[in-house]
Amino acid sequence: MPFKEIPIETISINPFTKIGDEWALLTAGTKDKGFNMMTASWAGFGRLWEKPVVTVYIRESRYTRRFFEKNTTFTVSFYDESERRALAVCGELHGNECDKVAEAGLTPLFIGDTAAFEEANLIFVCKKILHADVTQNGVHDIETFMRMYPEGDLHRIYIGEVQTVLVRE
Repeated sequence: MPFKEIPIETISINPFTKIGDEWALLTAGTKDKGFNMMTASWAGFGRLWEKPVVTVYIRESRYTRRFFEKNTTFTVSFYDESERRALAVCGELHGNECDKVAEAGLTPLFIGDTAAFEEANLIFVCKKILHADVTQNGVHDIETFMRMYPEGDLHRIYIGEVQTVLVRE
């Protein structure tokens, strides 16, 4: 495997620019039962219940959400600018309509009971600990909510405890 595991305490990222400036892939599933990935531009890093966590958001309509529902682990992975086209494909195409891995030109990498891709530079392997659905109930910024969800298709929020951090060797 072209990656090495590092302690989470040794990574240094700005959580406000890591997702905004760099695209990430969210991936769930297994080699045997199938997997799918999608480009993410919304996510967060932090702590919950005294654990390091990554929070990701997946709309109802995304095929990848089915894999997040069926599996207990997922990955959040980051890539160089040279992979921008591949990540664009992962955001535009649906895995239930084509072979998205082939279309993107990515190489699957299976890590325990989840998947990522060999082209990544940084991979967070996460275990789901909580999910919640976005609803209008409790929203304080209704204007933004209505702009983000004009036709419904709300997000489910998944919070995963970071189990492993892998970096390219």
